[in-house]
Amino acid sequence: MLGVFVQRTLVRLLVFGFFLGICLLCPASLVQAQESDEVAPPVEAPESQPAITAPVVIDGEELFGVRGFSSLPADERAENVRQRLIAVADSSAELIVVDVEPSEFGLAVVANGRMITITTEADAELEQTDLELLAALHAEAIEGAIIAYRQSRTEEARVQGAFEAAGWTGVFLLITLLFVRRRKRVSKFVEASIVKRFTGVEQATKSLVRGQAVGRLAGFGANLLMWIIFLFAFYYYLSFVLLAFSETRPIAQLLLTYVSQPLIDVLVGFASYVPQIITLVIIAFVTRYLIRALRLFMDNLEAGSFEWQGFEPHWIAPTFNILRAVIILLAIVFAYPHIPGSDSRAFQGLTILAGVMVSLGSNTVVSNLMAGIFVIYRRSANVGDRIKIGDQVGDVVEIRLMETLLRSVKNEMISIPNAQLLNSEVVNYSRTIDGRGLVVHTTVGIGYEEPTEKIEAMLIEAARRTDRLKDSPAPFVLWKALGDYAIIYEINAFTTRGMRLPLILSDLHRNIVGVFNENGVQIMTPSYMADPQEPKIPLETWDGTLAAESAGKAAE
Repeated sequence: MLGVFVQRTLVRLLVFGFFLGICLLCPASLVQAQESDEVAPPVEAPESQPAITAPVVIDGEELFGVRGFSSLPADERAENVRQRLIAVADSSAELIVVDVEPSEFGLAVVANGRMITITTEADAELEQTDLELLAALHAEAIEGAIIAYRQSRTEEARVQGAFEAAGWTGVFLLITLLFVRRRKRVSKFVEASIVKRFTGVEQATKSLVRGQAVGRLAGFGANLLMWIIFLFAFYYYLSFVLLAFSETRPIAQLLLTYVSQPLIDVLVGFASYVPQIITLVIIAFVTRYLIRALRLFMDNLEAGSFEWQGFEPHWIAPTFNILRAVIILLAIVFAYPHIPGSDSRAFQGLTILAGVMVSLGSNTVVSNLMAGIFVIYRRSANVGDRIKIGDQVGDVVEIRLMETLLRSVKNEMISIPNAQLLNSEVVNYSRTIDGRGLVVHTTVGIGYEEPTEKIEAMLIEAARRTDRLKDSPAPFVLWKALGDYAIIYEINAFTTRGMRLPLILSDLHRNIVGVFNENGVQIMTPSYMADPQEPKIPLETWDGTLAAESAGKAAE
């Protein structure tokens, strides 16, 4: 693998050397200087248009800016000045003489007898300085640029640039070698460290947290970070090598501008937002400690360290969640003006869009939230109570802000929106009113020929045989209705086991049938057509003791 990498590196270096050789062998004298020494008259731009300037750049260094005119744009004027300056620098004259001479349109800067640029009154007004001073500064900058241009193209400068490029190449090769050899090792080391740290957590949480998966993610992140560092190193290596030679220096400065300038802008922007960030940190700390103080208060209230009259224990958790949400919302309100970019139109537009989306789609959500708060505090049902809402009967498992979860008697999980719960009648089978318990009742229809005292006694006996029904208060019977063919009796008994209501009713019905069969009484419900030829009661009872007696009564 290392041999393939070295081979690829050599190929890349050859390509880079070829490109660098082209840049070094490209003679600057091929740049044609503009033959015309005339400068367009300084025609003032319209007052409605701002003055436009362009910099004169030699080997990546900005000398000064020139102003454009309607007949000669700023970039064209700057390019003309650059070409004239390069033409003078490439000339064979060893002595450089730069003078400032009067001109028809201002003061002309002349180098070795050739006009480089004309400093006009418009330039002086733009710079807000004196015309003679500005022309002198232009002449000084031009003279220094010519000297630097020639010095950077001497044999000594080229040799020095080659040594610098070789040095940077050696450093980059070393970084590349370390990257190739250590990249996988570092990734595996990070992954193993994360897995080792999560071993205890994984055992404590019964494999809810997978250390292997987290370790792989951490290893991938470390590998990605190393690749980013390597690419940055290559980017700056290429830039520094190009900076070592005057011909390629503009390319290097362009490359550095693409990455370095945005980074500098980010750092400068971050520094300007430091006071705002400090304010945000203070708001975050205050919010955090307020929530911790609220949690401490609720924990002591739940532990019974002190009492709050009228405040029920099951209100503690939802009250804490609601107050915590209120504290966080207030913190967001106070922090919003200090968020970087909050005053920009884009940020404000995004905020308005989010508000519109929430307002359009949150009618049901808000109604359920408000209903959830009322459900929690109106005391109609608590967690663990058996309740009936519409046709649904079940035990309250959890009361949330949006919904209430019930577990039905068939062990089904039922989700009821809090808005429906708030607007519906709730029957609570678990909550007692006067201490006597819940009244369990059922009806039977018995013919008019049967003695009513006997029927009432049998119904009360069936209730007393039923487990989980109380003997005190005693069961009682009500005449529910006088039907066409039977009297509708209702047996009522008390119980404190509302959670077992289906089983209690089932046992009560079984005992009613058993007692009536023992006494040879026919239940007429649900309907009655005619007296049957044979009795509709079983001839054999559970214990078999009354079979003959029941058969005799039927024969009579």
